[in-house]
Amino acid sequence: MIAKLILRDKVYEVRAGMTLLDALKKSSIVPESVIAIRDGELITDDEVLRAGDEIKLVAVISGG
Repeated sequence: MIAKLILRDKVYEVRAGMTLLDALKKSSIVPESVIAIRDGELITDDEVLRAGDEIKLVAVISGG
């Protein structure tokens, strides 16, 4: 069972049942650099991924 993390045009497949934070780390994505959205809703790092999830990751840009 897998869930997908989608960042720009890249898709990362991760094991369902892990938290978003663990999935990001496993995929070498810096958690503080993205916002995660599932079905149009913002989700937090402690959210458990379900089989079939497609999580859209939006890069956070900061500057000054």
